[in-house]
Amino acid sequence: MRILRIMAVVLALPLSLAVSAQAQVVAKTALTLDGAKRTITAAVAEAKRINAPGGAIAVVDDGGNLMALERLDNTFAAGANISIGKARTAAVFKHPTKAFEDIINRGRTTMVALTDFTPLQGGVPIIFEGQVIGGIGVSGAASAQQDEEIALAGAIVAKDFAAKGANGARSKVTYIDREKVASAFAKGAPLIEVEEYKVHASRREAAGMAEVHMRETDVIYVLEGTATFVTGGTVVDGKVTTPGEIRGTGIRDGETRRLAKGDVIIVPERTPHWFKEVEAPFLYFVVKPISPSGGSK
Repeated sequence: MRILRIMAVVLALPLSLAVSAQAQVVAKTALTLDGAKRTITAAVAEAKRINAPGGAIAVVDDGGNLMALERLDNTFAAGANISIGKARTAAVFKHPTKAFEDIINRGRTTMVALTDFTPLQGGVPIIFEGQVIGGIGVSGAASAQQDEEIALAGAIVAKDFAAKGANGARSKVTYIDREKVASAFAKGAPLIEVEEYKVHASRREAAGMAEVHMRETDVIYVLEGTATFVTGGTVVDGKVTTPGEIRGTGIRDGETRRLAKGDVIIVPERTPHWFKEVEAPFLYFVVKPISPSGGSK
């Protein structure tokens, strides 16, 4: 009987060790070298598109370790180290570096005592499924805002690359019945959002903020109501609110149209647009193709 007990304990030991090991490890998505290189390529393309006078672009992993670096012609020598510092700060502290620059400018100067900390706008974390998998930093463009715009373009491509590697190509047919569609229009809600496109059942009860989508083209079909819609021009008090999106209080020197039931308007990516006035309820169906790297589909 004692031998049987000993054998039972011996046989159970590997299973208990396996359960214990599973409890002590976790699977995570990591940024690959190929992904880092694609991120750099997208950022360089954005720098050229906006005619940046130069720029050093660095990509790090989630621990702040350098994975890829490229310095464009005419970039000052220190730009490389500054871009690495921005990327590392964004990745390790899990926030855009502009957030820390703003905090310091508001008076919390003691933050500059932190080690390996570069609180200068132009660093953005690379996020996939809610987890930071790396960071990208840019230094040496025409302005701090331009540094951040270039970094955002790279971060978006890195996220897309990670998503396609994890999920593969999407080929599933999506069907949404009329009750769900009606429910979505009643409150204004997305019907579907994937990496390649978004479909929204949109509802407005009042005017909104001016917007610029860096990668999304808006195909708008008006179902009900009227609105004064402004496109083009310059966004007033524009700020980056989320990666790939700028919002502001209005538009200066834009083109004004009156939208009504049955109208269709297509707003290309990077084009400012603003619902200046709305006669509620204003219902409109929006399809948003998403470009992979800032170029039009």
